[in-house]
Amino acid sequence: MEQRIGSSSQPLEGAGFDPAFIPGITAPVPADRKDTEAEDAVETEETASARDTEAPAAEAEEGAEAAQDKAEAEDEDAKAEAEDGQAEGEDAKAEGEDAKAEGEDEQDGDEGEPDGPVFEAADRRARIVADRKGVRLRLDEESCEFRWDEIGAVETEAPRFGKRFTVTVHTPDRRWYPIEIEATARARFKEWEEQLDAVLDAYFEV
Repeated sequence: MEQRIGSSSQPLEGAGFDPAFIPGITAPVPADRKDTEAEDAVETEETASARDTEAPAAEAEEGAEAAQDKAEAEDEDAKAEAEDGQAEGEDAKAEGEDAKAEGEDEQDGDEGEPDGPVFEAADRRARIVADRKGVRLRLDEESCEFRWDEIGAVETEAPRFGKRFTVTVHTPDRRWYPIEIEATARARFKEWEEQLDAVLDAYFEV
């Protein structure tokens, strides 16, 4: 006969072994299981609280970043508008200067039909006009004007070589103001001298 060591039988539960046993009612939960469930409930509440706290903070941070991006975009737009306004102002200023220069040119030679002969010669830098008002010289941005009573003599010079025609205005106080006009052809020299002589004969009194 074999003898088994130990017992494989499970402890029996019931009224015969547990006086407090009532059929249909579960056995009491051990104390350590109650503690575990309580700890799990506390951890769940803490996790939910932390999540509720982190959500508004994240939303606030996103809102601050969006507001900063919007402010930077508005600053860039304002800067671009200011640069556009400055460019428009510079363009308007340049147009005003061009209109002023055109007005001066018209005033110099084109204000009405002049009475008597007129001499006028110009190149890309210099210009001379002689009419009944006197003699006007211009070189780049510099200009001067002489009435006939302010002129002591007018001298011309045509070089043997080259295409620069020189006109020099002398004043009674022994000052002189030369200006060189570059002709398109040397044949213009004779034409200019004839026109200037006609003006001097008509208006200049020695």
